[in-house]
Amino acid sequence: MAKRSKGRAPWRSPIFWFALAIPTVLVLYAALLFSILPESRGDEMSYTSFIRRLERRDVAAPLLLNEDRRVLFKSGGKEYWATLPTDPTRERFLNSAVDQDLRVQVDQQTLKRIILPATQYLVPSLFIGCILVLTFLLTRADKGGTKEITRRKSKGESVTFADVAGSEEAVAEVREVRDYLMHPERLAEIGAQPPRGILLVGPPGTGKTLLARAIAGEAGVPFFSASGTQFVEMYQGVGAARVRELFREVRQSAPAILFLDELDAAGRTRAADASSGQEERDQTLNQLLVEMDGFDRFAGVVILGATNRPDVLDPALLRRGRFDRQVVVDAPDRAGRLAILKIHARGKRLDASVDLARLAGQTPGLTGADLASVMNEAALLSARRGKPAITPSEVEEAVDRVIAGNERARVLTPGEKRAVAYHESGHAVVAWGLPGTDPVTKISIVSRGQELGGRTWMTAEEEKVLLTKTELKSLIAVAMAGMAAEELVLGESTSGPREDLREATAMAREMVCELGMSESLGRLAWGQQAGSQFLGGDVHKADYSDAMAAEIDREVRRITEEAYSLAAHVLQANRVTLDRLAAYLVERETVREPELSELTADIVRLEAGPLGDGVGDIKLTEGMAAAGPVQQIG
Repeated sequence: MAKRSKGRAPWRSPIFWFALAIPTVLVLYAALLFSILPESRGDEMSYTSFIRRLERRDVAAPLLLNEDRRVLFKSGGKEYWATLPTDPTRERFLNSAVDQDLRVQVDQQTLKRIILPATQYLVPSLFIGCILVLTFLLTRADKGGTKEITRRKSKGESVTFADVAGSEEAVAEVREVRDYLMHPERLAEIGAQPPRGILLVGPPGTGKTLLARAIAGEAGVPFFSASGTQFVEMYQGVGAARVRELFREVRQSAPAILFLDELDAAGRTRAADASSGQEERDQTLNQLLVEMDGFDRFAGVVILGATNRPDVLDPALLRRGRFDRQVVVDAPDRAGRLAILKIHARGKRLDASVDLARLAGQTPGLTGADLASVMNEAALLSARRGKPAITPSEVEEAVDRVIAGNERARVLTPGEKRAVAYHESGHAVVAWGLPGTDPVTKISIVSRGQELGGRTWMTAEEEKVLLTKTELKSLIAVAMAGMAAEELVLGESTSGPREDLREATAMAREMVCELGMSESLGRLAWGQQAGSQFLGGDVHKADYSDAMAAEIDREVRRITEEAYSLAAHVLQANRVTLDRLAAYLVERETVREPELSELTADIVRLEAGPLGDGVGDIKLTEGMAAAGPVQQIG
């Protein structure tokens, strides 16, 4: 385990002392003002009353405070004081005292005469000076002080390629970077130019940072790490100064690796009409481009960037000589997930019944970070339950937590529980009854995370990259099956199918607009993709007429209506299985193998038959095709 680096003591920084000086000066100023306040012994008497008593010879033992212009005196056995507002009034008092042979003591207040001007001018000046110096130090630390960035430097990383699993293609692409850093003379001898910048592209959690650290660990060179957000500030010139300082320190440590995470934060495409904030971002990007051009080909410095938004990067960053090589670090396949699980199972006590290969098959689409979270959650659950080892029960619960969230203590009414049970049973029955769908491995009506209803888990026997038209129609029918089951049994649908409708509509629109699977619109692509491939690239920009948009909407509606009708037919043909499965869910709340096989042993399955265009389609069996409209049962 790496030791945590100790930060610099705050009292060793000049910023700390100047920040401390400001309240100190204020306290001293207040203390001095309080110490030189005018003395006020006795009661206050107005100047007019004082003069009248002086004329009546009713004033004794007067003491004149010269700087304060106050007279302390006794009258009628009591102490009083009066203020002499002007020099003439003071002269009048002294003249009257002389006429009466009244002895007046005078306190020149010499100390106050010296301190008061210094206090009035020197202390405020000192206070303002401290503020100015503190502002200068803070600005200097913000603009040129990249210590926060460059201090995140480590040499001799303990991570190697053996710790990177599920990204064999990406490892093979970056392996030559390690070879170059270890033996740069080999490329020079053969006349090959070493890689200068490599951009790691992929969804969050796929191990881009881990891969960069593994390169440094294999080569044994210093590893500098910075995030794109650390360069972007609201102050002009801050980001560019940080870039200069970072690259200066990297050059001094060559050979080295510089890893820029979240590159899209500082490398977005420059705008023509930039605002003040955009102008600062552009200056930072320009400085980054200049610094990357300033590297010698054989300087021994390799820059690695990471982003999940390559579509927003400025083209100048991706040209030859900068980030001219892109390496995709995607979500792992089944074999990759198994390798990742084995890595994160190190140091954890697993029960002999835990099957990591089966777990890898149950977690399609999860990234390396997700799988690490699964193993950690399983370990935490085992410790919480007091078990000596991690069992399949904790592993299954951990998968559910990572995918769907924690269980919610939400009590459903009997009617709601029955509706959710039929909804989830409808998904499962249609999935079993149609071709091209994945097997159902678990059904639950327990609410998790943001989901208000249950969930049906479908695990693919083999991971597919391409889907046929038949498989897409089956998936849409499975999505519509929850609503079809509710209307078949309850007579009306609930608010439960909200997400199912969105999913079904999105798949139908993809078939029409992107895949050319519409009989009426033909094999054409409608609209331009405007989203990133890693952030749900299903955002389209319309490049067709309003009339065509209406035609697309009609075609999407036709596909979803046909899928709903198909799901309703499958549910009608398997009504007995639907009722049996729903009743079991109402009683047990969760059903998994082998109970699923027993409950669905007599299910009626549909067959797939060819269409004229050569694309597989679903073929209704005899009797089901003539079933007619859905029968509404209350």
